[in-house]
Amino acid sequence: MPSPPTRAWVRLPSGRRLDLLDPTPFDWTDEDLALGLARTYRWGGHSAWPLPLSVAQHSLLVLELRRRLSPTGLSDATARRELLHDADEGLLGFDPISPLKPFLGPGYAALAARLQAAIAARYALPPWTQEDKKSHKRADRIAAASEAIHVVGWTRDEVRKTLRIVDRPVDADPLNSAWEPWPAAQAAETFLRMLRRLTPTTSS
Repeated sequence: MPSPPTRAWVRLPSGRRLDLLDPTPFDWTDEDLALGLARTYRWGGHSAWPLPLSVAQHSLLVLELRRRLSPTGLSDATARRELLHDADEGLLGFDPISPLKPFLGPGYAALAARLQAAIAARYALPPWTQEDKKSHKRADRIAAASEAIHVVGWTRDEVRKTLRIVDRPVDADPLNSAWEPWPAAQAAETFLRMLRRLTPTTSS
């Protein structure tokens, strides 16, 4: 008997089908992406709060930190690229923790790269320059160090020695009065509002 064909697509809340092996920029809506990021969790879902931290909230945090670190401000295109730097994770519903990534292999890396290319095409993201990538990585590390301490419960010493992040974490949450993770609906709505503010025309 011939083997049944392998299903490599997922059905999204909008009803659209995302082909993971051959994604196109038209396979999802902005709402699909926002909801996926709001329901995908950082740090393996571990949190010292009642709720885990979503990738949507993390993406907004990195954008805000990047803005604060930029002496000349960010263009909408650059800000959009910051907001969408982990967008592939929202389409996959999976944010692998760092210790797991080496075991996922080249297949996963290729799949993520195809999704990233489709996202870049859909939202007209400018290519990373060396200087932009360096600035982004710094904002992302500061966000990670701050989340580790204020959301997950790591100590500052553990962040330096175990996570090997030497960038100084921030004490006050740039997005909130407290570091408490948002409910998924709030994270999705806030992410979607920012995406639409930074996108010249609707892309749904």
